[in-house]
Amino acid sequence: MKVIRDLSEIDQPFDHAVVTLGNFDGVHLGHREIFRSVLQSARREKGTSVVCTFEPHPLKLLAADRAPLLINTPQERERLIAASCVDVLMILPFTRELAALDPEQFVDQILLERIGLKHLVVGYDYAFGKGRSGSIEFLRDQGRSKGFKVDVFGPVQKNGQVISSTRVRQHVLSGDVEGVVSLLGRHFNFEGQVVHGDGRGHHLGFATANIFTEKELIPASGVYACIAMVDGREYKSVVSIGCKTTFGEHPLTIEAHLFDFDQDVYDQTMRLYFVKKLRDQKTFSDKEALIDAIKQDVEQAHHCLERSRIIEYREYLTFEQDEA
Repeated sequence: MKVIRDLSEIDQPFDHAVVTLGNFDGVHLGHREIFRSVLQSARREKGTSVVCTFEPHPLKLLAADRAPLLINTPQERERLIAASCVDVLMILPFTRELAALDPEQFVDQILLERIGLKHLVVGYDYAFGKGRSGSIEFLRDQGRSKGFKVDVFGPVQKNGQVISSTRVRQHVLSGDVEGVVSLLGRHFNFEGQVVHGDGRGHHLGFATANIFTEKELIPASGVYACIAMVDGREYKSVVSIGCKTTFGEHPLTIEAHLFDFDQDVYDQTMRLYFVKKLRDQKTFSDKEALIDAIKQDVEQAHHCLERSRIIEYREYLTFEQDEA
C-alpha cells in the first residue's frame, strides 16, 4: 500500500481511481465492507483503489468541544487500512484552508484534477465540504455532469443494529469489550509504554506493569481479563483501569498483572487485548480485602482466558482471505 500524506506527493492522477472518502475511525466491519467494495470495483475496472481520509479528525479543528474520543491512534488506523489491501491510502492534512473549500472546489481540484477520480464509493451518511454541504445528492449530480460514477454504500448491520463508530465508542466506554468484537471484527486493544509506578502491586504480591498510552478511547474503569503482548509473545493477564480509591489516590492508572511473567519491561511497549470485563472498580476496607479480591480476579481471568485466542489486525481478513 502506498501512503500519501500531502497532495504535493501526487505527480500525476492515478489510473482510473476508485475512491472512498471518510474519517474511518475504528476501521470497523462497516468500513471494511466499503473497502471491499472499492477493491472489487477497482479490480473489475482495472483501476486503482484509493482510501482518502484526514488528519486530524475535522472536528478536532472545527469544533473541539464536539470532537469524539478517537478509537484508533493514527498509526493503528493506517495499519488496519493497510490490512484491507487497498492500493493507496491518502491521509490529507485537515486545515482551515481545506475546510473552507466549497464541495464543488473539492471535487474539481482534489478528486478530479489531483486524484483522477472515475468511481466514488461513499457511506450512506457521508457529507463533506464547508458546512457539510457536499451531500450524497450533490455528489450524484456532480458525477452525472462530470463523468464519474457514484455508489452509495448502505448501512452495515449486525443483529439488526447499524455498525458505526459511535456504537463502538458506546460499547468501550461502558466496558463491554466482549460486545465490541462483533463490531470491530477484532478485540479492542491499545499499546503503551511501561512506566514506573508506586510499586504497591509488588508489595501486595501481584506485581503490575503501569501503562502509559496515547490512546484516547479507554474502557470504563474496572478489572478486565486481557491478553498482553510483549516482544511478540502473549501472556494472560488481569488489567485494572481506574483510580486507587482504596489508598485515597485519584489519578487514573492502567495496571497489568501478567501471569507467569517476571521480566523487567520498563520503557518497553506492551499491547493489551481486552477479552472480558470481570468487575467494576471497588473501594476495599483494607489491604487484606483487596488482596482477596485480586486473587478472585486472577482465578476468574485464568478461567476466562483458558480457551481465548486474540483476534488482532494481522488476522484482519484481507480481501484475498475473504474471497477464499
